Amino acid sequence: MMHERKIPLDLACGVHLAREVLAGKWKVALLFYLSQGICRPGQLQKKMPGATRRVIHLQLNQLEEQGLVAKTVFAELPPKVEYRLTAFGETLLPVIEVLGQWGETHKEQLRHVLAAVATEAAAVAD
Repeated sequence: MMHERKIPLDLACGVHLAREVLAGKWKVALLFYLSQGICRPGQLQKKMPGATRRVIHLQLNQLEEQGLVAKTVFAELPPKVEYRLTAFGETLLPVIEVLGQWGETHKEQLRHVLAAVATEAAAVAD
């Protein structure tokens, strides 16, 4: 079930559209790992131990609804499900690659900034 949007989505702006599709803590990582081959949910969870099974399932469903991921359900017991990128999903791989390169290039600065944010958040919580 989707939440009700308070601010309407700007359908004329590509940045807003892309952000909306990729919004979700694990979506970019899911797309990256799926680019490495067909994956089952358990395999994906092992690659992202910070993500719960429920969140992985929800975000995979959203990516499937958006046409970026395809799901295959095998008629066997126990049930087996696999996910793979669609041709549309593969169009995001250059974007994800550039994001990864940017992160590698600025790794030290990003670690410093994120550590400072975490320290500030902990101080506010105390």
